[in-house]
Amino acid sequence: MKKEEVPQDKSNLSKSNMKELCYATDENGNYTTALSSGWEPKTIALEQSMLEINERIEQAKEDVKLGLVSPIVYFMEVCKMDWMTLSGYVGMWTWRVKRHGKPSVFKKLSNKLLAKYAEAFEISVEELKNYKGE
Repeated sequence: MKKEEVPQDKSNLSKSNMKELCYATDENGNYTTALSSGWEPKTIALEQSMLEINERIEQAKEDVKLGLVSPIVYFMEVCKMDWMTLSGYVGMWTWRVKRHGKPSVFKKLSNKLLAKYAEAFEISVEELKNYKGE
């Protein structure tokens, strides 16, 4: 794409006065960089993915409220993590972290272990322990 053809559509980037760096060709055909305020297809894809993330957060909140999952699942969704990512942050096997997603197992976790999760989620241990899906 030529430098003057770099998309400048309205997007979430333009709302925050941010620009995205793109590669384009100049008048001599050489690669150069150009700033873009947005590109409609990309904006649509990002908005769709954010809607899906928000739906998963709401579902996790409801599941915590109903006692189906532990608060770990909710905060994992809020922080846009999956089981493997979270296990990397807390330094545990993925199967073990998934197990901590069960309310019965979560209730038995030590404060030391809860502190690892709280640090990964950037919240306090008390906030993690006391979250009931409100």
